[in-house]
Amino acid sequence: MMINSQWMNVLRIAHGSYNAIIFVCLLYQGWLGLTIRRRRKTGGERVSFVRRHRANGPVLAVLGVLGYLAGAALIWIDRGRFFVFPYHATTGLCIAICLILTFLISREIKGPESRWRTPHFILGILILGLYLIQALLGLDILF
Repeated sequence: MMINSQWMNVLRIAHGSYNAIIFVCLLYQGWLGLTIRRRRKTGGERVSFVRRHRANGPVLAVLGVLGYLAGAALIWIDRGRFFVFPYHATTGLCIAICLILTFLISREIKGPESRWRTPHFILGILILGLYLIQALLGLDILF
């Protein structure tokens, strides 16, 4: 299926903009998580936005994976294969896998001393770092 090149350019920019918004939301999510973690470790009061962190996490994980799938679909439609930009595609796949793993691990966190908290934290940092790399790779593709 072929899409007019003008539309494809618009869709590329939409894909990048969508994922940039998801990245900003994930930064906020990470800030919430880090604040919750710091307060828990220092014995501070239970933070009022724990519910928000728990509610937003699964939604952002799904939206992040959808951003990857949308990019994969765009390149498939435009070029007929997935790995035209192998670094960008691989980084996106890693982000999607990390988002899924983070969601699955978060379901195992029970209680303040859960052994799953540290892997959840590490994956969150990894996701943010990969998103930053992904954005730079994506800008290189656009320009």
